[in-house]
Amino acid sequence: MFTRLTTLFLLRCAAALVAMTAAATSAWAETRLLMAEEPGCMWCARWNEEIAPIYPKTGEGAAAPLRRMNIQEPTPSDIVLDRRVTFTPTFILLVDGAEKGRIEGYPGDDFFWGLLGHLLDQEGINFDLKNSTAQEM
Repeated sequence: MFTRLTTLFLLRCAAALVAMTAAATSAWAETRLLMAEEPGCMWCARWNEEIAPIYPKTGEGAAAPLRRMNIQEPTPSDIVLDRRVTFTPTFILLVDGAEKGRIEGYPGDDFFWGLLGHLLDQEGINFDLKNSTAQEM
């Protein structure tokens, strides 16, 4: 009888653990910052020079790791955009592969961080403000 109750208890614990894991997994969404670029884009080159080296070290970079896409190639099948990319660079916030917001063009170091922070805030994506600005890097 003791073994039967112990087995039943363990099965219920395991079922609860599986249910909690499934709920936590479905609540977690993959977030990426897609950089749509093309060869010869001078603003892409400027972003690559000013932001790219520090981006992965920032709170924003941790919250939305960078993914790149050449606009001269077909859009990857795991990405759903609201509309075609016309300007380069265009930065698109993706949540589970779907567009949630975009920054068209590179407005310079000072404005880029604010615009990106706004996109992340709109989606409720937390990032560490303390480490998020280029001035502190």
